Parts: sequence; structure tokens; C-alpha cells
Amino acid sequence: MSIAVRHLDTSSATFDADFQRVLHWSAETDAEIESRVADILADVKARGDAAVLAYTARFDRLDAPCMAALELTRDELKAAFDAITPAQRHALETAAARVRSYHERQLQACGLSWSYRDADGTLLGQKVTPLDRVGIYVPGGKAAYPSSVLMNALPAHVAGVGEIIMVVPTPGGERNALVLAAAYVAGVSRAFTIGGAQAVGALAFGTASIPRVDKITGPGNAYVASAKRRVFGQVGIDMIAGPSEILVLADGSTPPDWVAMDLFSQAEHDELAQSILLCPDAAYIDAVQAAMDRLIGAMPRRNVIRASLEGRGALIRTRSMEEACEISNRIAPEHLEVSSADPHRWEPLLRHAGAIFLGAYTSESLGDYCAGPNHVLPTSGTARFSSPLGVYDFQKRSSLIEVSEAGAQVLGPIAAELAYGEGLQAHAQAAEFRLRR
Repeated sequence: MSIAVRHLDTSSATFDADFQRVLHWSAETDAEIESRVADILADVKARGDAAVLAYTARFDRLDAPCMAALELTRDELKAAFDAITPAQRHALETAAARVRSYHERQLQACGLSWSYRDADGTLLGQKVTPLDRVGIYVPGGKAAYPSSVLMNALPAHVAGVGEIIMVVPTPGGERNALVLAAAYVAGVSRAFTIGGAQAVGALAFGTASIPRVDKITGPGNAYVASAKRRVFGQVGIDMIAGPSEILVLADGSTPPDWVAMDLFSQAEHDELAQSILLCPDAAYIDAVQAAMDRLIGAMPRRNVIRASLEGRGALIRTRSMEEACEISNRIAPEHLEVSSADPHRWEPLLRHAGAIFLGAYTSESLGDYCAGPNHVLPTSGTARFSSPLGVYDFQKRSSLIEVSEAGAQVLGPIAAELAYGEGLQAHAQAAEFRLRR
């Protein structure tokens, strides 16, 4: 059972054009989706709980007499945790401990307030404070993602967020025990079984039952992405995520089966997911192709994997590993595996990636679940200017300025000169009033 994935070669005269066709993905949202989302958000803003209940019944086939029936109590989350298997409890608690530990180190590195004084006694600094309340969106349609609960809630906790509101759709009223257990382990404050644009609207505007949040994080479908884009400004958002991506940069030293399965691991997410291999060894690329053809038949999601690889995947032969690194920087992938006998030789050449996985034993799936760093990553080339979700996404920074009398004598004339140059006399005189006469 073969997979007709593209084979490209950087030495080909048509490589650049062929390569661009592989990378192309339209982030434009269907006009009909945009229109429906706008209507839903306006309705939720106007009618609050009543609109949320109506859309939950319509889209999730979940009739509820009131919002209280859609809220999960702490006891229900605890019951879900107690009901899962001991192995599942161990996995959740171990993953949560590792994610928490990583983000605690992140807090120490970048999330603390600081200040200093000039020689004249002027104090300058930065005050870091957590957001008061955040909303986390957990997908619940095609699949359930307890790992997303951990990755969104735990850094918020470490940052010091006071209240974490989780929303998760439960189509037909079917609740996923692992998702609820993860919410219990991660310390979610309140949880509601709602989803879609209506859930985003409820979090952004607030209703009688759902408190308004300061920021919304977490992935979702096209309706959720459109809604997050529209409410940005009313609240903060983490990012607008596109399809999942993996780029494997290989020197031919890793077993081909391993690399083939790593490419599958992203392709199984979605038909629009992208899996690319960059390697200077043509024989190794052929071996990976053979491994994919051999392994695909046993994959439960083989139809999705095939559609993804044949639609947006590529096996690319490069002239060298150095060139492979250059192309990787052009792609700026969400997940970048450096599947090499000496990954630290190549890591300094890699500038743009959501997460970099070093060495043959570091499968991307370990990062998805339990390594520790966050798995909410920039996609679609946005790793050129964006970062993974982290503690810093749940904090804000205020500048601290305390100018001494002596400092005002130094800074005042400078500020006044610039203010007069801008035609802002009140600014200038506010500084001059503080000068010694």
C-alpha cells in the first residue's frame, strides 16, 4: 500500500516553485463561517446565557434547562479522576508534574519583577503581575485532548492567575473522562460543557453564569479561530493556530521506521496537517518512503494520514545538512526534529521553530504529552515572530518609574526640548515646573 508523497530535490531547476506549492496553505476563513460567527457573537453579547443554551442545543445536541446544568462541579471532575485507570492517573499526574516544573523554571527566567536606581536616586523597573482570569478552550469534537488541558491550565497556574475557566464541547452530552480528570489535576477553577463560537463569545463578553475573562487560549476549529480573531481587543488571545506541522531534518542515522512514524504522528491530526522530511541522503529518503508504505496499513487513521501526506507532505533531498537547516528556517515549522547522530552540531544553525527536538530518541509525541515544554506552538510560519504558549502569556508587565528631585533636573530639560519640538507645550511645562528655580 504505497503513499504518493511528493519527492523533491533542491538541485532541481523547478525546486523553488515546487516547494512553494507544498508550503501553500490559505488561512482565509470561509466567508459563510465569518458571517455565522459574527451573528453568533452578536447574539451571545446581546442575550448571554439564553443564546449559549440555544446554540449548545443546536450545534452540540445538548439540551439543558439552564447554564447550571452545563457547569461541571469540582466533585464531578474528582469523580472522573477516580474513575480512570491507575495507569491513566499515573500518566496524567506525571505529565502534569513535568509541565509544571518546566514552567516554574520559565517563571524564574523571565517572569519576575525587577528594578534599579540611577546614581541620582531615580528608580526604574518592571512590575510583573498575573492576569486575574483566563479562559481555556479545549477541543471536544473529532477527538479529546486532555494534554491540552494541562498545557493551557498549568502555565496559567504557575503564573499566578486567580481563576481559570475551561470550556469544552460535549456533543450529544458525551463527556471524556480523561479531559475531566486532567481539569481536576491541573486545578481548573470552573468548567462548562460548551464549545464553538458561542463559548468564545461567552468568555469574551461574560454572561450571567460565565464570568468575562482577560484572555482566551487553546485551539479549536475554524469557527473557534474566527471567533477568537473577532473578540481580540475585547480580550487577549494566544494565537490563531493553523494545521499541525512537523519537519524532520535527518542525516540518515535514525532507523527509517522511526522517522516514518514521526511523519505519521502529525499527518494523523488532520488532512491539512503537514509532514516534511529534509535529508541529503537519497537512499535514506527511499528507505523512509518504503517504511511509510509498509506501516500505513496498520494505522487506524490511515485515510487521514494518506490524505495529509499526499496533499501537503514532501520528502526533500538537499545538497547538504547545512542547506537543510537553511530551508528549515524558511519554513519555520511548528515542530522541528533534528534526527541526527550529532544534533548539537546543527542546532545553532536553526533560528525559527516552535519547538526543536534534538536527537533520534526525541520524538515529537513526547513533547506533545509529557516532556515538559508547552505543546501550544506557532504554526504556518509564524514561528518567525511568535513563541510557544508559556508563563509569560498569562502575565502582564507594568513599567515602574520613580524620578528623584535630582533626576528631574536632568530629565526635565530633555523632555521639555523634545515636547516643544512636537508642539506639546503642556508636556514641556509639566517637566519644567519641576525644575529648581
